[in-house]
Amino acid sequence: MTPYVIEEGNLDAVEILLGSVPEFDIPPTIDDIRIRLTGVPRLVLTGHAEGMPVGFKIGYEREGRFYSWLGGVDSRFRQRGIASHLADYQEQWARKQGYKTIWMKTRNRFPQMLLMATQRGFRITSLHPMDKIGEHRIVLEKSL
Repeated sequence: MTPYVIEEGNLDAVEILLGSVPEFDIPPTIDDIRIRLTGVPRLVLTGHAEGMPVGFKIGYEREGRFYSWLGGVDSRFRQRGIASHLADYQEQWARKQGYKTIWMKTRNRFPQMLLMATQRGFRITSLHPMDKIGEHRIVLEKSL
């Protein structure tokens, strides 16, 4: 396994990674991300390996809880535990900030994300049908 490091606050690295996560049909722009994070407590994490950014995780305060909003790992660096380590770091940080819960959304077309979330102790709290036939937004929450 390639050693890697986790860094806080590097939106430039996130910008590099946005195009390397195939699950993003239309990735948000870095300007969209900056706007979303303006004026709220937030955490931006990037994982680096082999001298380059390979994964990221972004969350912020929403509705009085910590919302794990956006993340991904470069497809060439998957199955190395990077997403899990980024999630561990995010949850520890949120706990230290005093958050009691962390929540997220995913879609049923991303079974790997849903599996990772449930294995980490997230529980489904609601299901929202979307416009596409058979597509649902799944809301999950975890006590910290």
